Amino acid sequence: MSDADVIVIGGGPSGVAAAVELRRHGVERVMLLDREPHLGGATRHCSHSPFGMREFGRVYFGAAYGRRLESEAARAGVDVRTGHSVVRLLDGGRIDVTSERGVGRLSARRLMIATGAREAPRSARLISGDRPVGVLTTGSLQSYVAFHGLMPFRRPVIVGSELVTLSAIATCLSHGARPVAVVEPEPMARVRAPLSWFPSVMGIPFRRGAELIDIRGAARVEDVTLRHRDGTLETLACDGVLLTGRFVPESALLLQSRIGVDTGSAGPAIDQDGRSLDPLLFASGNVLRAVETGGWAFREGRAIGRAIAEDLARDAGAAAPILVSHDPPIKLVVPSLLRRGANGSPALREFQLRVTRRAQGRLSLQLDGRDVWSTDGIWGPERRILVPMPLAATEAQTVHFRFQERV
Repeated sequence: MSDADVIVIGGGPSGVAAAVELRRHGVERVMLLDREPHLGGATRHCSHSPFGMREFGRVYFGAAYGRRLESEAARAGVDVRTGHSVVRLLDGGRIDVTSERGVGRLSARRLMIATGAREAPRSARLISGDRPVGVLTTGSLQSYVAFHGLMPFRRPVIVGSELVTLSAIATCLSHGARPVAVVEPEPMARVRAPLSWFPSVMGIPFRRGAELIDIRGAARVEDVTLRHRDGTLETLACDGVLLTGRFVPESALLLQSRIGVDTGSAGPAIDQDGRSLDPLLFASGNVLRAVETGGWAFREGRAIGRAIAEDLARDAGAAAPILVSHDPPIKLVVPSLLRRGANGSPALREFQLRVTRRAQGRLSLQLDGRDVWSTDGIWGPERRILVPMPLAATEAQTVHFRFQERV
């Protein structure tokens, strides 16, 4: 006999929402595993709002939102096991887990992975120079502030221009640090206006089209060098570097498994109900693509939790999937698989696309070589593109997103 009907891996917004939804739909044995001592994921160390507006009808700061997620899981009767790290995904709904008790094995009728995403550190960005104290990601900064009451610098240079960059700026300004500049390698901010105006409104210089190429300092950061698009160099005196964004899915478990990850998203390939290539394994939240808001991850987790409950009730097996293909500069499509004969109402009703670079042209969805949807537009890198999923998509032999670029 299995240890649970469903084991959810990851206690952030998506994982908690899925676990609670499973219980609401009558699934009796729902186990939620998280490696941290408390649920909430990255929201626990976000010392800002808003969280929870659409989920709970009120505004929470990050830590309070995490506590609300914990209370929702307890109220629903979820078997929550914190301090448990999953180290291996196995076939047949089995996982290897480590905890203070040592290494063990658990099994379930279905698994769901909701391990979220993480920011790219300095090593992944290939930034040269010295190795002084004071080079952090936003997550590290917020952990210092929330859990230890420490602000590691006073005059940092911030790299990036995504939503999380605004969070980084707010954390600095509310805890006594004044950023020297915000630096974005692309000619335009990655976040849309009016949010892209935030650094300038706060009196922080915003260097678009500039790349940080060198960090100098002995004991701690002393200055950095920027290279602008015209080739000119600029030196900024500072006492820290805050690297924001460039999220990647936390998909190490999948890389070690037989199903691997999708090359575009770097997360698991899933179908319209969140089911992966392994018919017993589902996924939701930011492990699917980096990165969406906590509210988006919560709603997605809830929808896929409902789909898993329906799948358990049907217990009809899973058809072989077809692959959703796409033209460059499209980076990813979620879901990237479609299955016939799945649940009556799909968990994901739209395709989500991202592009690798700013592009202008005509985007179209083709089923069996015929256009069924199209639009003209200009899209920026990493910005969400939503395309409605036609009912006929799951019956098609080929599903393809075509992009005709115009200069």
